[in-house]
Amino acid sequence: MKEKLSNSARRVQEYLEAKGGTFEVCELPGSTRTAQDAADSVGCTVGQIAKSLVFKEKGTDSLVLIIASGANRVDLKKMRETVGLVLEKADGKFVKERIGFAIGGVPPVAHNEPLRTFLDEGLRAYETIWAAAGTPHAVFQLVPDQLASLTEGAWIDLREEG
Repeated sequence: MKEKLSNSARRVQEYLEAKGGTFEVCELPGSTRTAQDAADSVGCTVGQIAKSLVFKEKGTDSLVLIIASGANRVDLKKMRETVGLVLEKADGKFVKERIGFAIGGVPPVAHNEPLRTFLDEGLRAYETIWAAAGTPHAVFQLVPDQLASLTEGAWIDLREEG
């Protein structure tokens, strides 16, 4: 299957294989650009989508990856209060140059550089979750504990209330 994958999706598949996992990257005919698109394409709930959001620490070029449940919005004020980071959205060009993937297909792994990573506690409510795999049409399935192991991310409550 992986020989049929696009270059970006293949890069994610090879990273996952090197980590010893039995994950399978799938490229789908439908879009996975948004959490709802991804849920519709794989046939799961929007909450099971692990969306990778890249932020810049304000005043620096340090990147931070937040992997949130597709059902949740990230509360940047809560991030500041919880972990002391003042974050702002990173633009698409900056993200592509620094981590090697375009917004809409950013995977939780296989970046050009290590990223400080935070994981939405809301993802732990699901037995299985789906993450982007390098393109707006590629995903792979995993369980929340595997996400934590692969990313070395810290679980926090980052959900916006309301």
